[in-house]
Formats: sequence, C-alpha cells, structure tokens
Amino acid sequence: MSRPEILLLSPMMPEPRALLEQDCVVHDLPAAADREALIAAVAPRVRAVAGFGGVSAGLIGRLPRLEIIANIGVGYDGVDVAAAAARGVVVTNTPDVLTEEVADLAMGLLIATVRRIPQADRFVREGRWLHGPFPLTASLRGRTVGVLGLGRIGEAIARRCAAFGLKVEWHSRRRRPEIPWPWRPGPVELAQSCDILVVVAPGGEATRNLVNAEVLRALGPEGVLINVARGSVVDERALVAALQDGTIAAAGLDVFADEPNVPAELVAMDNVVLLPHVGSASVTTRNAMSRLAVDNLLSWFAGKGPLTPVPETPWPVRLPAPV
Repeated sequence: MSRPEILLLSPMMPEPRALLEQDCVVHDLPAAADREALIAAVAPRVRAVAGFGGVSAGLIGRLPRLEIIANIGVGYDGVDVAAAAARGVVVTNTPDVLTEEVADLAMGLLIATVRRIPQADRFVREGRWLHGPFPLTASLRGRTVGVLGLGRIGEAIARRCAAFGLKVEWHSRRRRPEIPWPWRPGPVELAQSCDILVVVAPGGEATRNLVNAEVLRALGPEGVLINVARGSVVDERALVAALQDGTIAAAGLDVFADEPNVPAELVAMDNVVLLPHVGSASVTTRNAMSRLAVDNLLSWFAGKGPLTPVPETPWPVRLPAPV
C-alpha cells in the first residue's frame, strides 16, 4: 500500500517531521525551487496539507483527494474552513500546547510596554545614562487589565495578571458563569472600565477591526493596548492615529495586519513595543505544536480520526445538506 502524500506549506520542527516521514511522503513547498510546479505535480495525489495557515479555497480546490488540513497553531483564520467543510475536509489545530507560552509572552510584552523596558535598554546601549537618569515610567500598580477574548490563552493571561495583584475584567462572545472576574458586555464597555486592554480574540472576519477608534477612545489617554491575537482584530490605522494624538498612551504589539510589513509610523514611535509574532516561538512549544499536528495526521491515516478537529469540521464530518 502506498504511503499517504502530504503537502507541507511551512517549515516543521525536525523531530516531528522525521516522525511524519516514517509513514508519509512529505512534499516540502517552502524548499521547492518552483512552488507552482510542485503543487501541479503532486496535487492529484495529496491527501493532507500541514502548515501555519496559508490554505485558501483555491488551494483546496486544486487537491481533489484532500482529506485533512493540519494547522500548526491554535488560531486557524489562515485556513478557509468554510471551503474545507463544504468539501468534507477535516481541519485540525493545536490547542493547549501553546497556551502557557503565549500567556508568558503576553505578560512580558505588557510589562515591557508599561515600564518601557526596550527603551531603557536602548538608553543604556546608546550611552545616554552617562548624562542623566532614564525618565520615570508608568506603573502596573493600581491598574485594571481587560482581557478581550477569554479562551484558553485569555484565561491563562488573566490568571497571571491576578497573580500580579492586578484587577481583571473580561469580555468574550460567550459569557462563562464559572469565571470569577467581572464580565463586560462588549469591547467598548471593557475598554471603558480598564487601563490595559489585552487582545486575545481569534482572528477572522467576525472579529476584523473589533478594536476600532471607538474602543481606543474608551481606553483613554492613560490606556495601554496589548495585542497577541491577530493583527486583523485591531484597526491598525485607527491605532496609529490614537498613538499619535494621545488618545491612548502606548501599545505592545506581537501581531500586525500585513505581516511581516509593519507600518512605518509604528516603527518610528517611542511609545510602542514591537515584536515579530513570537508568542509561541520557543523551541519547546513549536516542537509540541508540530508534534500535535503530526499526531493528528498519523491518527487520521491510521483510521482513528483526528485528535483535535476544529468546531467547524467536527468528526465524524457532517456534510451540508443538498440544496
């Protein structure tokens, strides 16, 4: 029996990839000299796709034998799930294994933004300390943190904030009565009642520009925005304007609307901390993410079904009723 063929859209950590290659034929798209030629050559045989998003309806349509898409990441807005579901293709993601890592990074970014740690580092490196002390910064003390999107990662961030002695409030589309912190009915109401707004909402059209000019005005001139979700969740032009005119005080951003392109205005600002989308980017966590994606594929090809299918493509697959 021939081994299943997989189209790999993104680099995968070496150990999980070696495990996958024991049972499957892996076609490495990033390494291909001519990507279009590779897709054309293998499309009739490919039964699975794996990678960090990048799965469009067009690509799904080119793969007639496609059965499963293993997204390496908990967010799967880079996969056209509707197109996959319409075809009966299962989509999996990698929940839980990156929760704590992203929450750690969010806290680091929050503290770095409020206490201006990167700016202080540059101050020392540039020799400016020789001429006087670094300016006083804002403080975390007495602050209220609003978590926008209280899923696994949002809850982990909220727990860390509470452990720092900060007040915590939150908003998600679904109210969860077991959560001990105050819930607010919308993003504007949350921003009005907090000093630091941490964005952890999922990406996609449903949340595009969820944090808009109105939300930023509600956050106020002492407010700080932290985004570790998706760049699409924040109206980037509104954010630039809010930072430039003092509508809010500062921002810490790990994600952007058009990565890796970051607006020049943000790069030029001294009240912004910028990271290159590294929330889960540790060796340990990327290994765990790749391994879960591989485990989903191996389980599928062993006839056991997917381990972590996304809600839009439950297992067993329910195809839409004929029109």
